[in-house]
Amino acid sequence: MKKVIFKGCGTALVTPFTNDGINYEELRKLIEFQILEGIDSLIICGTTGESSTMTLEEKKSVIEFSVKIANGRVPIIAGTGGNNTKEAINLSKYAQSVGVDGLLLVTPYYNKTTQAGLIKHFSEIAQSVHLPIILYSVASRTGLNIEPETCLELSKIPNIVAIKEASGNIAQVAKIAQLCKDDLAIYSGNDDQIVPILSLGGLGVISVLSNIYPKFTHNLVMDYLSGNWQKACASQLYAIPLINALFSEVNPIPVKYAMNKIGFNCGVPRLPLVELTEKNKEKIDLELQKFAI
Repeated sequence: MKKVIFKGCGTALVTPFTNDGINYEELRKLIEFQILEGIDSLIICGTTGESSTMTLEEKKSVIEFSVKIANGRVPIIAGTGGNNTKEAINLSKYAQSVGVDGLLLVTPYYNKTTQAGLIKHFSEIAQSVHLPIILYSVASRTGLNIEPETCLELSKIPNIVAIKEASGNIAQVAKIAQLCKDDLAIYSGNDDQIVPILSLGGLGVISVLSNIYPKFTHNLVMDYLSGNWQKACASQLYAIPLINALFSEVNPIPVKYAMNKIGFNCGVPRLPLVELTEKNKEKIDLELQKFAI
């Protein structure tokens, strides 16, 4: 089996913004909160972190800052993917140079590509660094799925070690697990499918929910991995109403509101994302009140 970056729950961390840029003091608080609560990994500059509206310099700065604050206490995984292979290579090399523990590479969006193009794209990035790489398949955002047979080819590359599977297609996840076996670890990319993916041999989740409840989400995964399947399943089902509320609008609009509601100062999403509607604010408020752990 290849080297595993983490087992358990990795938080796809929100990026706290001010009107002028990044709120680094609040980012420090978020990282410390996550570590204190026992999170297993932090994913920086991913979808939930609004990487698509961050400048290159902001991404570099946030990645370096996060590595410094974590100081080896938890693995830091940087989202360095994109639809321009050369730019993704350059950012991946930079992230490696400042000490990240792994990379998360989303499928190319807008220009998309073929499955052969995916293999070439990811291969070029992997060959440019020595870090372990997690592929990220989320066709609902990118318009491009990583097919199971493509996963098999990519799993032959030594430092491509895992996939964040957010297709929502459990049959596809099962086929990836069957084809790739121990050569490609699987993380759930959907909070409402943590237990189903663990049941197929998954190692954990890259989570939005854990921004708010890191310990709960960590424990859910660890309960399953330690054999307490009934408790893990009960936790999964208990969290469904809150998870649904957190995806009542495009991520990370709801979770940023929720983070502000529980006492952090994460600011508002950057355009073209807008603030949560009043109706869905009420939904989040209600589910946070009901979520007693």
